[in-house]
This record gives sequence, structure tokens and C-alpha cells, in this order.
Amino acid sequence: MSDTVSNQRSTLWLVLALNLALAAGLAVAGVSADSSALTANALDNASDAVVYGISLFAIGRAPIWKQRAAHWSAALLLIFGLGVAADALRRFITGSEPVGVTMMVMAAIAAVVNLACLFLLRRLNSDDVNLEAAETFSFNDFASNGGVLIAGGLVMWLDERWPDLLVGVAVALIAVKGSMDIWRSAKRDPADVRAEG
Repeated sequence: MSDTVSNQRSTLWLVLALNLALAAGLAVAGVSADSSALTANALDNASDAVVYGISLFAIGRAPIWKQRAAHWSAALLLIFGLGVAADALRRFITGSEPVGVTMMVMAAIAAVVNLACLFLLRRLNSDDVNLEAAETFSFNDFASNGGVLIAGGLVMWLDERWPDLLVGVAVALIAVKGSMDIWRSAKRDPADVRAEG
């Protein structure tokens, strides 16, 4: 195993572990704070961990395996986005009472962790489509954390739930866009994919 592959694997294992821990914390906070945005972030980080696992499987394999793994990553992200949108709709219909301060604290913690993951992945400086997908996921997470932070502040200031629901839907849309970006990267000319391998 080359040093490059070994470094990629160790980095992905680290960001996978960070995302699993963050997903667990956000899930607990999302339930306790009755927050669509935090629940979306928790599901987002959990799906990221699965995608990092898929990327780990693809490292060092033939280009066709890397392409297939990227397709799976894109499909998973699309399913996640649709699920988050459905949860936001459910909360809109049944009602919710999000806790702004919990949203803000957890969003700040998540932003630091996701920024660290993004830094670790970008340091690899690879053209591998699965590592590009992993970067896309981490960047999407970081952007989502900023939205949750703002939503938490608005929930506290306005004493309204709509900012939480709005960010939940926004996270879903970011996920769908990320899925399309990954899919387009994975659909590059087969000659380009073979050249990477």
C-alpha cells in the first residue's frame, strides 16, 4: 500500500469517526430541542459517515469501483435530502417548539468539527471522485451549521418556529444539490476515470 493510499485511508477513518460522534450528539440535541434543523444536521453527518465508509472501500481500487462508489454516495445524499424535507413537512403540520439556545450551541460545535474535517480532506489534494464527494459533504455540513446558528438566533429573538423549519428545508436542498454535483463528477468520460486509476 502506497503512502498516499495509507494517508487517504487514515484521514477518512478520522473524519468518519468525527462524523459519527457528531451525528450522535446532534441527534440527542435535535430530539431534546425539538429542532428540525438539528435533526437534519444529525442525519446529514450520519449519512456522511456512511459515504466516508464507501470512499474507504473505493480507495486503491479500479476506476470503475470508484465511479460506482460515487454513484452510491450521490444516491444516499439524495435520499437523505428527501427524508429531511419530509421531516420538516411533518413538523410544519404537527407543530414543534424548537429551543434556540440549544440550536446555536450545537451548531457552533458542529461547525468547528466540520471545518476540521474539511481541512483534513482538502489537505489530501486528490482528484479522486470519492474524495471530492467527501469534501462536498463536509462543505455542505459547514454551510448548514451556519444556517442552524442563524435559525437558532431567530427562534430566540422572534419566539417563532419557522426559522428552524426553513433551515431544515434548506439543508435538504443543499443535500440534493450536493447529490447532483457528485453524480456529475462521477459521470465524467470513462477515459478520464481510467486515467485517474
